[in-house]
Amino acid sequence: MDQPSLDVNVKICDFSCKYFYEWVGNTGRLVITPLTDRCYITLTMALKLYLGGAPAGPAGTGKTETTKDLARALAIPCYVFNCSDQMNFQSIADIFRGLAQTGAWGCFDEFNRIPIEVLSVVATQVKTIQDAIVKFSTPENRDEEFRSAPAGTPPVKVGYFDFMGDTISLIPTCGFWITMNPGYAGRTELPENLKALFRSNMLMAEGFQTARALSVKFNTLYELSSALLSKQPHYDWGLRAVKSVLRVAGGMKRANPNLDENQVLLRALRDFNTPKMPLHDIPIFLRLVNDLFMGLTVDSKVDDDLKTKITRVAKERGLQYDEMFVNKTCNFQELLDVRHSVMLLGPAGCAKTTIWKTLQGAHNLDKPKPTCVAETVNPKAVTGDELYGYMTLAKDWKDGVLSIIMRGMSKNFADQGFHDYQTYKWVVLDGDIDAVWIESMNTVMDDNKVLTLVSNERVPLSPSMRMVFEINSLKNATPATVSRAGILYINEVDVGWRPLVETWVRAVKMLPRETISFTV
Repeated sequence: MDQPSLDVNVKICDFSCKYFYEWVGNTGRLVITPLTDRCYITLTMALKLYLGGAPAGPAGTGKTETTKDLARALAIPCYVFNCSDQMNFQSIADIFRGLAQTGAWGCFDEFNRIPIEVLSVVATQVKTIQDAIVKFSTPENRDEEFRSAPAGTPPVKVGYFDFMGDTISLIPTCGFWITMNPGYAGRTELPENLKALFRSNMLMAEGFQTARALSVKFNTLYELSSALLSKQPHYDWGLRAVKSVLRVAGGMKRANPNLDENQVLLRALRDFNTPKMPLHDIPIFLRLVNDLFMGLTVDSKVDDDLKTKITRVAKERGLQYDEMFVNKTCNFQELLDVRHSVMLLGPAGCAKTTIWKTLQGAHNLDKPKPTCVAETVNPKAVTGDELYGYMTLAKDWKDGVLSIIMRGMSKNFADQGFHDYQTYKWVVLDGDIDAVWIESMNTVMDDNKVLTLVSNERVPLSPSMRMVFEINSLKNATPATVSRAGILYINEVDVGWRPLVETWVRAVKMLPRETISFTV
């Protein structure tokens, strides 16, 4: 009696393949919209034509996530690589060798950040692999030993080919996908021989019963906000911002199942967006919210226990714990609960450092060992190579400041002061943002949560890790960066000069009179 087949055939238009049985767990999935459906057809037909795929578009539109979701649907492993100008043809060739021999997909994020002279060689490398796939696509060209395999087994090697002087095996399910943000600083135009090899071309389910009606209000509010509020570099009304608000709203709905869904969304939209707004935009935004949710009122969610701890830490450190300072510190914790990358934005002296240090002290209050640790780095004090690491001419890898810190936090290196019992680990980057160094962190700041180094090492962010940025301006940041981070905007008048003067006066009163002197 014949054994039952374990194969599952997947067909999308003219494309067909076997289900790959890569275990991905019970992960989240994208909602299939008409645009998502067209992307799937375009990408799979690119495979049918023995090409790669090149989704292009503005930041936050879901290019990388759509590619990853298609891989999840086919159960094939997909590795995301954040491209940078540090990459050379040898480091990219190492990635291609691994993908060809494992049959996995490679998604190269921000591909047009690679220098043009490297891209010309990359085109030859991709063409070599695609030609090998074409050669071994018919049974008569395959090696005899790899011609058949039991049903349900992973895809097998179909033969060997020469790749840059090395003879390597090939699993023809490998695919190459590149995502690009056009028109930003540090981007290059793809050469024509590379373009010819690629075919160009979230909403989240959180349990809302009246999702259709609420989505209209949500979309209308963001459209009006984009049109009526001032044009701030840190404003983002795109897909990633929508996803974050939906995540907050879903958490509120599960915490308050009896609360009306309109009130849940109203609270999420108001409490999530107002902390990032300058004072003159807040009344306009609140009026828009009141017009869309007419007659509804709901109190803000307050963590009284955290506010008590913040006040106590401020007292112990001799700080002025006015209501605005305490609220901003609570807002910072709320952002950390939702986003793994948070930017403290404001001018010098507005208490950015004091806010995160006070929150750190609140987490460590009355604890025998610190549960919240932070490492501070000034990214502008070192070069890009010194920050992330670099490959020497002898092909030796030299670690950078950031790669050492993040690896230690991710793997809980005891000799670097990081342990399993620490539930909060913050990497604080205190320095100006520019498109040169921040773009190399795109895969860290988006949903991939992985630092990809030029050595092909991948350092994942553990659930306890957060990236915190202290900056005074986002003028030099690209939309790709702004959309990836939560923003806490601190106005000049939020904290102001008065707490500084009051703290100084209190310190002067405690000094002996003979030590006090004034110079005019």
